Order: sequence, then structure tokens, then C-alpha cells
Amino acid sequence: MNRRFAMKSVIVAAGFAAMAACAPVMTTEPDVVDIAVSNGNFNTLVAALTAADLVETLKGDGPFTVFAPTDAAFAALPAGTVDTLLMPENRDQLVAILTYHVVPGAVTSDQLAGQVQSVATVNGAAVQIDGRDGVMVGNATVTTADITASNGVVHVIDTVLLP
Repeated sequence: MNRRFAMKSVIVAAGFAAMAACAPVMTTEPDVVDIAVSNGNFNTLVAALTAADLVETLKGDGPFTVFAPTDAAFAALPAGTVDTLLMPENRDQLVAILTYHVVPGAVTSDQLAGQVQSVATVNGAAVQIDGRDGVMVGNATVTTADITASNGVVHVIDTVLLP
């Protein structure tokens, strides 16, 4: 390899390195909505978020703590409840319920351990969190905790919380 070619190669490589350093950093970690969509156990939650027009909000910067009820949790509601909530005329009620499942900030289970506290949700109402023996949120049990997202944390719960 001649010396002139080697010098050009070094200059080109330095140019690519400089461009890479200036490029925006793209996160590959999913956000809270991506986690719900990709999991397969949150189809009803995703449908409800879509009907309530909350998807883009929860894809935002956050951070958010989402207590995510599973499809089984929604199925345990009285017959017809989910269908009724998904109707456009019930959007305000659906938004109130869904935002009751979201707490501002990223709260992990280790921050809740050993404590009982009342925490303000995004809808403005407070929810009781009991971290003395596992984690309970209202009358729901956290079955899977601390699923990290690019804009917060998701905790899977077994019951739909009603404000």
C-alpha cells in the first residue's frame, strides 16, 4: 500500500467518525406503548389506549410509570364493560380510567418496597400502593415488575384499576 493511499484512507475514516459522532443517538429500547404492543398480553389495553387517543402521549418523553392490566384483567370486568368503554361517547370515562393507571416519573419496585403510600396518578386521583409484601396497587397485584422502557417503566397488574 502506498503512503498517499494510506493517508487518504485515514482522512476518509476520520471524516466518517466525525459524522457518526454528530449524528443523533437513536434509542433501540422500546417505549411503554411498544412494550404493550409487542407483549401479546395487552391487546385490550392497546385497543383502549388507541380509542382514548393516548398512544402518542404515552410514546412521549415521559418518564411514565404504567400499571398495565393484562387482557385477563380486562376480561374479568363485568360483561360488556370493555365494549361500552370503547364507544366514542364514553371516551372521557375511558381516559379517566386509563390515566389512573399512569404515575408521572419512573418508579421501580425497589422504590416501593416496604412502604405504603398514596400516589397521585396522571388523572389527578391518588392510588394506594402497598409495597410491604410484593406490590399492590389499589386492589391489583403487580405480577411482573420493572419492565424498563425508553420513557419509563411498566408494571404488569392482574386487575383493572377503577378511580
